[in-house]
Amino acid sequence: MCLGVPGEVVEIYPPQNNMAMGKVRFGGISKDVCLAYVPEAKVGDYVIVHVGFAINRLDEAEAKEVFEYLEQMGELAELAESAEGVLHSP
Repeated sequence: MCLGVPGEVVEIYPPQNNMAMGKVRFGGISKDVCLAYVPEAKVGDYVIVHVGFAINRLDEAEAKEVFEYLEQMGELAELAESAEGVLHSP
C-alpha cells in the first residue's frame, strides 16, 4: 500500500540544482525530503510525504490526527522498522 505520512519540517537547505530540499521529522526519525511541490513550506510546518516528496501542507492538528490513526492501525511501528532498515542498510 502506498502511504503519505505527515512530518514536521525541521530544516530547509539552500536550493541545489533548483531543487528545494529539507529535513522532515516523522516522530523520532528524520529524513531528507524534496520540498519542490510545497515551496511555501517553512520550518515548523507539517507536510504529507510520499516516496521522498512533500506533496501537501497540513496543520499540526491534522498531522496528529493522522498519527493517531496510524498508531491505531499498527502502522507506526511498521514505518519505524522500515525506516530503521533504510537508515542502517549497507
